Amino acid sequence: MAEPHTEQRMNPLASKLIDAVGRTVHGKQDAIELAVITLFAGGHLLVEDLPGVGKTLMARSLALSLDLPFQRIQCTADLLPSDLIGAQIYHPRTGELTFREGPVFTSVLMADELNRTPPRTQSALLECMAERRVTVDRETYALPDPFFVIATQNPLTAAGTYMLPDNQLDRFLLRIELGHLDPEFEVDVVGREDGHRMADKLEPVATSDDLLSARDAIDAVRCDRELVAFVVELANRTRTSNDFIQGVSTRGAQALHRACRARAFVRGRDFVVPDDLRALIVAAWSHRLTARAGANTDALLEDLLAGMRLPD
Repeated sequence: MAEPHTEQRMNPLASKLIDAVGRTVHGKQDAIELAVITLFAGGHLLVEDLPGVGKTLMARSLALSLDLPFQRIQCTADLLPSDLIGAQIYHPRTGELTFREGPVFTSVLMADELNRTPPRTQSALLECMAERRVTVDRETYALPDPFFVIATQNPLTAAGTYMLPDNQLDRFLLRIELGHLDPEFEVDVVGREDGHRMADKLEPVATSDDLLSARDAIDAVRCDRELVAFVVELANRTRTSNDFIQGVSTRGAQALHRACRARAFVRGRDFVVPDDLRALIVAAWSHRLTARAGANTDALLEDLLAGMRLPD
């Protein structure tokens, strides 16, 4: 069994979700919380890690805990855009074309090893992620609401990978790593029942209506203008710093602001505090920046934040 989340003021819905997913994804409470923050914020999540650390299990468990439709796509070098979004199908007997929906027509989409598929197929997800719709042969089809993408990315040193373009990376609200378990947790995981079989037994702890209500509540979370101005100043520093090839976009600044409001809601508050920014800056910006000379982006971001005085 997963340990219950210890945050006393945790939002009840968030606490139930984190604990439910923690029953299958053992020892990764912090990563699960970041996934829930992304889901509540209405964003998408990028998970960069090695195979076999629980990425698919976390996505599936989230969907099951909310009773949401779930689809998983295994991205490969021969995957076509139509394999993702669907295609017009011709019927010889009637001479008509009908649209066959692809797997993106779901609420929780797991795009596994996204950087193993060519750029043309990667780009098929851009409209889906940004506008929650699909356009095929000049016809536009709305995707379900909620629509949440969890994409995984192999390390770029792995064979057969294509670098994700900046405009696609910018569509992910947060980027996380799961990493290997601590030995004490790994002993439990290795010796217990298979995680996916345990996920089959998960009962929903909330509904899609609860999720949409949470998203609306996040819109009402207060973030003082001084903190917003600090986020903008921080983004400007990345643009002028010699440590980065290019800085964070306005969309990236908006993403950090939205994620901070979602974290405040998850932590049971209706206002953002500086700790929210400290906790999320790496997850919100590390995938949006490229460090010069192979430097560590995470460390540069933490140093940048440490060198500035946060508002009280």
